[in-house]
Amino acid sequence: MSVIIQKKGILEYLTAEGITAPHAFTTRLGGVSTGMFAAMNIGLHPGEKAENVEKNLQILGEAIGFDPQMLICTRQTHSDIVRVVTAEDYLGIDHHDYPECDALITAQPGVALKVFTADCTPILLHDPVTGAVGAVHAGWRGTAADIAGKTVRRMEEAFGAKPGNIRAAIGPNIGWCCFETDADVPQAMVKALGERANSHIRTQNGKYYVNLKAINAEFLRRAGVKHIDISDCCTKCESTRFWSHRITGKNRGSQGAIIVCKGASL
Repeated sequence: MSVIIQKKGILEYLTAEGITAPHAFTTRLGGVSTGMFAAMNIGLHPGEKAENVEKNLQILGEAIGFDPQMLICTRQTHSDIVRVVTAEDYLGIDHHDYPECDALITAQPGVALKVFTADCTPILLHDPVTGAVGAVHAGWRGTAADIAGKTVRRMEEAFGAKPGNIRAAIGPNIGWCCFETDADVPQAMVKALGERANSHIRTQNGKYYVNLKAINAEFLRRAGVKHIDISDCCTKCESTRFWSHRITGKNRGSQGAIIVCKGASL
């Protein structure tokens, strides 16, 4: 199974064939934001208008199937913190108002989860047996801290979700082609994953290139997940479709990943 592009008018987003819960990996196409935030910006950054983000979330909600007032955000700090949330945790569209975390899980029908990215790795999780869902933001630090595997284990602890039943999808990020680093990043991956990490690291002209999608998939498999869809999109290579922090720095909006809990379906 794979991650495929969906188009509804000018709106574009990606979905994973293996996940049956409503979900999307968003792009920068199809919204109402302007200037450096054009057009489908889902993050309330300095200089962005709140009404534009609200309208963008309404557009996504109508396309994907969620109520924007049931959409819970992360306040991301490249941590390995996983929060269990319900509808009572909704605090509005401004992610700065939310508690620190880089992953969210829920089993309450109607609740939607959102993480933000602009080169980092978005991961969505769905257990069709319990209905539980998860959304993960994995920067390289979060990847090395096994936030993907920790989120799977937290879903098992909180909701009884069996890892073998969970469907995972890894969305667009900065690819192996473009994620150039110094030695600290590959060293962190080898420390966390062991020698297995070396198969996902290459060197060129004294720099290292790290395959974050593959390393997160390794952690998911170690946690017991068997079904993983992986996008082949690189946010830096496709910077007209996605925001890339490597290209624009902070002068940008955010894409991300959204998943909706619909309850058990098996």
